[in-house]
Amino acid sequence: MSHTILLLQPDQDAKSRTYCDFESINDCLEGVCSIYEEHLKKCNPGKRTITYDDEQLFEYMDQFTDFACLVYQPDLGTYMPRTKKWIKQEVFNMLVNVAKRQKRR
Repeated sequence: MSHTILLLQPDQDAKSRTYCDFESINDCLEGVCSIYEEHLKKCNPGKRTITYDDEQLFEYMDQFTDFACLVYQPDLGTYMPRTKKWIKQEVFNMLVNVAKRQKRR
C-alpha cells in the first residue's frame, strides 16, 4: 500500500487546482474512474446506465491542464511524482484485470 495523492487542475486558472488522497495506488486509480463517472452522471442526468471505454476516459483526462499524482515510496521516505501518461497506463492495466476477472465468472 502506497499513499497516493491525485493532483488535478481542470483549466488554466490556478484556483481550479485540487487534490484527492488515497490509501493506495489502486484506490487512486479507482478514484480517477469515479471522477469521470461523476462527470458523466452530471452530463447525462436522465440516463440510468452509463458506459464508457478507456479511450473516452483518457480523452476526459487530456482536457485537464494538469493530471498527475504523487506516490509515497516508503523505502525512500518521499513521494515520487507520476505523470498523466503513467496514470493512463495504470488505469488501463486495472481495467484489463477487472475485465479478465469478470470473464472468469
